[in-house]
Amino acid sequence: MQTLNLETPQAQFFIPFAPSPGGLSSPKMTDPNERFFRHFQAELTSETVIQDQIDDLAALSPVNGERQMCTDTILAGISRLNNEVIDAGDYIPAYDQRAYSQAIKALTEKLNETTGKFKPKSRFQFKPRVQNATAQAGAADPRSQAPSQQQSPASPSVAAADDKDEHAASSQPASKDYNAELRDPAAAKTDGVRKPSFSQARSIALEGHEALHIALPTSATKSSASVTDLDRCIVDMSAPTVEGGRPFAGLALRNVRRSLVVAGRVDGPVHVTGVEGSVVVVAARQVRMHDCRDVDVYLHCASHPIIEDCSGVRFAPIPAAYLPEELSGAPNQWDQVDDFKWLKSEPSPNWSVLPEGERISDARWRDAFGGDPSPNADDVLRKFGILNS
Repeated sequence: MQTLNLETPQAQFFIPFAPSPGGLSSPKMTDPNERFFRHFQAELTSETVIQDQIDDLAALSPVNGERQMCTDTILAGISRLNNEVIDAGDYIPAYDQRAYSQAIKALTEKLNETTGKFKPKSRFQFKPRVQNATAQAGAADPRSQAPSQQQSPASPSVAAADDKDEHAASSQPASKDYNAELRDPAAAKTDGVRKPSFSQARSIALEGHEALHIALPTSATKSSASVTDLDRCIVDMSAPTVEGGRPFAGLALRNVRRSLVVAGRVDGPVHVTGVEGSVVVVAARQVRMHDCRDVDVYLHCASHPIIEDCSGVRFAPIPAAYLPEELSGAPNQWDQVDDFKWLKSEPSPNWSVLPEGERISDARWRDAFGGDPSPNADDVLRKFGILNS
């Protein structure tokens, strides 16, 4: 039997590759149990998202809530993983579910231990009351209760982990409304491109825009980013993650239509939800897509991309211009896509490899984003085939 070994200072837990009768009897690509195992393994092992993010917490600055932001991202990832185990209960045997739940519990304990090193000890005594209130509020929702008695995201050690962060953040000036500023025609530079600094923001959050060309400057380096409710927009987020900067810890794309998003490098998960008729370019540790239609994804991914409830999604390798130098020799699993809602033996009809003849050429990428970009977003989107001529 092969196993996934998740070690913590408190315990060891093993995720079975081929558990007892009714479990994973053979490593078949089309077996939903096997696909879920590989997804779960990718989430937890030292080569992927959550454990790496926990290990990186100590290196993050407590100023401006940066460490707290990453902690929140980790908590959201653990909660999502727990819900996925619950949802997979229809086809995962009880033995496997217990093993997965033990691994989630161990991961939560590791997070609590790590964040506990940051908390002011004198304030710890006030936090259990928050935990109890949260537990009572969530008692009616079975999804809020981990199968392994996973601690609530408001547990004492996590909630107290960044009191210093909160104090520092409260002493900062109020954040600007960068999205309102972006909508102001006066915000456009001479080339028509809007370049928000996000210098007073804890994270990058672009939302509610139409027909804009937005490019983040190299100074806009934050721990996480989100792009929400866009239509006919061009968003270039690559500069702060590759030009002497650092990758985003996580990225969320939601409700984006007829747009081009160059997301740069993401060291953690990328969640793409409700995106339609668009082109996405990203280098990430993990990519998961939900409810997407007719999207071309130019991708470098360290794990198998996952799609659910999607159709017309096409994948291609990331253009050379957007491949970070440190990833040039790393394995790229851009075409090893798992469709979690397609359980038949034949290939999923919901995704395909983008034919080479239909891929955007390097010259077109240079023309669109180098030198003299067009001030009109619609013109660029037409050149990329996103809008009809």
